[in-house]
Amino acid sequence: MSGHEGGPRVDVAVLGDRAGRRATLLQFSTVFCAPCRATRRVLAEVAAMVPGVTHVEIDAEAHLALVRALEIEATPTTLVLDADRRVVRRAAGVPRKADVIAALGEAI
Repeated sequence: MSGHEGGPRVDVAVLGDRAGRRATLLQFSTVFCAPCRATRRVLAEVAAMVPGVTHVEIDAEAHLALVRALEIEATPTTLVLDADRRVVRRAAGVPRKADVIAALGEAI
C-alpha cells in the first residue's frame, strides 16, 4: 500500500454514517470484478478485527465524479482513511491482510 501523507479528504456525504470512528477502509469496486470479491473478504476480516474501523464498498461506476477526484484508475482500489476521512494509504489490486493492518497503524 502506498502512502499519500496529507492526502485528499473524502466527503462525509459519500460515507454517511458508515465511516469508522477510528479509520475507514474504502473499497472501489465494479460489478464484474472478481478480485473485488477477494478484496471485500480481506477488508471485512480486518475491519471485524480492529475496533472503530469499518469497511465501506463503493460501486466505481455509480460514483464517477468521486473516482476522478480521487484518481482511482482500476478496481479494486482500497483507500485507508483516518478519523478525519483523509487518505493516508492506497492500494490497487487485492491487498494482503498484513499490509492492510500495517496501513491502519498509520491511520489510527
